[in-house]
Parts: sequence; C-alpha cells; structure tokens
Amino acid sequence: MARRVFKFGGSSVATADKVRGVARKAASFVRQGDSVVVVVSAMGKTTDGLIRLAMEVAPSLNRREMDQLLATGEQQTIALLALALEAEGLKSRSFTGAQAGFRVGGHYSEGRICRMEPQQVERSLAAGEVPVVAGFQGVLPNGDVITLGRGGSDLSAIALAASLEADSCHIYTDVDGIYSADPRIVPEARKLSRISCQECLEMAVAGSKVLQSRSVELAARMELPIYVASTFSAEEGTWVMNFDVNEGLVVKAVVSDRETAKVAILGVPDVPGVAARLFSALADRGVGAEMIIQSVMRGQVNDIAFLIKKSLLGDAIEVCRDLVRQIGAQGVTFDTEIARVSVVGAGIASHPEIPSQMFSILAREEINLDMIAATSMAITCVVAAPKMEQAVRALHSQFIPEED
Repeated sequence: MARRVFKFGGSSVATADKVRGVARKAASFVRQGDSVVVVVSAMGKTTDGLIRLAMEVAPSLNRREMDQLLATGEQQTIALLALALEAEGLKSRSFTGAQAGFRVGGHYSEGRICRMEPQQVERSLAAGEVPVVAGFQGVLPNGDVITLGRGGSDLSAIALAASLEADSCHIYTDVDGIYSADPRIVPEARKLSRISCQECLEMAVAGSKVLQSRSVELAARMELPIYVASTFSAEEGTWVMNFDVNEGLVVKAVVSDRETAKVAILGVPDVPGVAARLFSALADRGVGAEMIIQSVMRGQVNDIAFLIKKSLLGDAIEVCRDLVRQIGAQGVTFDTEIARVSVVGAGIASHPEIPSQMFSILAREEINLDMIAATSMAITCVVAAPKMEQAVRALHSQFIPEED
C-alpha cells in the first residue's frame, strides 16, 4: 500500500461543489488501496479577503494578530473537507497545524518549521481515517499560532509527507503542471513532464508561483518526489525529481516576478561592519534580501541596493532609515515599479554564450537593465515592470523554440 500526501490549493476548494470534488478525488485513491493524507489551503480568495478586512479595521497590521486571523481560513476548509469525505462513506478527521505536529519558530507571518511531531496523524491513519490537515500554519513554543508565509501550504504538505515517510507528495492546483513560462504571458509555453529539484528551486526563487521555494528545497533535501497537476483535469502533470533530467534544452524556463521591490541606501561610509549591521537588522525583522549589490566606492562612500518582497517594504524602509541616521549615510530610496526576469536551466553555467544572448535580446527590445545577478542555474535581470511581459516573450522565443 502506497502512502501519499495530497495538497489542494485554494482554487481547488473555492466552493462547496469543489470541496465535494476534492473529496471524491481523494476517495478514489483510498479505494485503490492507497493510504492518503490531505493538506488544504483556505478556500479561494479567503486569505486575501481576511487581509482586506484587517486593513479596514486597523491602519497598521500587527503580525501576531494577523497570523491568528489568517490561520482561520484553513481551519474552515479542513472541517468542510472532513465532512465531505464522510459523505463519501470514508472515515475522516481534521487537524489544525498544531494538532498535526508542526512545531515552528521564527517571525510571525514567516515561520520556519523546527520539527514535526505527527503522532496524531499517524494514529488517525492507523484507525483507517483520512486525516485532513490545515496547511500554512503551525505553533510556536509559547502556544501562539504562526503562519509559514505565502505558499506555506506546499511546505506543510512536503514536511508532513517527509515526516510520515510517504512515497510522494502530490500538489493539486488550478494549473496542470510546471511550464517553461507563464502561459498567460507566453501562450506557446511548454509543459515540462519532469524537472530537477534544483531547476525547480531556481524557478521558485526567481518568482514562479507554482511551488514555494522553501518547499522545493525541503523536498530536495528529503529526496521526496513531488507531482504537480490540476485538480480539474485528467492531463498528466509534472514530476519534480531530485536529479537532473536532460530534455535537450539548456534553458528550461523563463520566469518572471512582479512582487518585488528595490531598496537602496545611498552614500554609505566605506567602513567595516556596515553591511553586517544592515542585514542583521533586516533579518531580525524577518526581511529577507536578494540580489545584494554594493556599488564601486566613490569618495569613501558607496551605495548598497537589494531586492525584497513588496509585502515587507515598510519594515525594510524603517530598518534602513534607522541605520542611515546611525551611520550618517545620505538617504534611502525604493522602487516598486520593477520586475525580475530570469532564464533557468541546469546547463547555464557551462554555456558562456547565454548571458550575452540574453543581454543582446533585451537590448534589441530596448529594455534597460537595472540589476543583474547570476547563479550556476539562472541569470536574472531587473527591468521596469511595464517591460516584463515583453522581456519574457522575447527570451522564451529565443531560448525555448516551439514544439513541432
């Protein structure tokens, strides 16, 4: 008997009819003889609605109280799905993140799983039940509910699958797999039948919304296969495997991301320890920085620029302004009208012609580059937000030709 963990995203459980459809899908696997655990997100746009509601009652959102609020979305879904499974003739039991054993540390709204204690879920399986677990949440040592960040239900499913020694983790959503670009931008984008965890991780870090980057990283570390498919289609999805799969393409995908902002501290005194103070202070507030660039020194000062999530911009600006006052820097600037565009593939590091081709294509499209960064599997450019889709289409046309 195979043990599988299934995760259903918000679009999969957006209505009562869809919850019943998920129950039927899970029941079909149980009747095939599989041992099934289901992890769910909040219904549809519930999380967004709760955020809007909070903003109506308070101008400044306390992150602890926001976690208490947002965790209620998944708790509605687990109870509804457990009821739907019982209507299908199966025994089921719902579990909050705390009940399922998610022990979490870190900052509110960006919790980090410290350990898993899934004994209650194991007992439910042994009793012949289908456990239904709330994703996106866990519990702090002080008993507070804490959420795992956007896309955290993916992380919940993969952590639970690993702790239960499941054979695989199936992520069901409203797309039928992982594509070489966002099909809404590039209609001719290819669906990838398989992709390595390393390439998928680069895609997630670069802004692909199919899987949360932390969940892919955990799956790679635990050697857990992930299957991404649509809840609403019988089409084959995409397997994410812990090894490189050569499909004849160096560049596997072109990834774009609008949900990022650039912050720069200007005129930073060129003395040791400033960068350490800056990024330590950001880390203390739970703000992660990417694409960190320090300019060439001029007159004993330089500039430090980096990217952050737009949702954390307020915290980042506050930290930077405090540091500017402390060290006598010239000021802080920020830009929210930017986007990242990345080409991703396992062979990029061994193909020095790819950066020149990428920059030539963007120059031909008259797209200016604000920042550039490279890893062994990706090259990322920051461009003006209105130019993002044009850049994605041009790069995809060059690097990933249409299938015959």
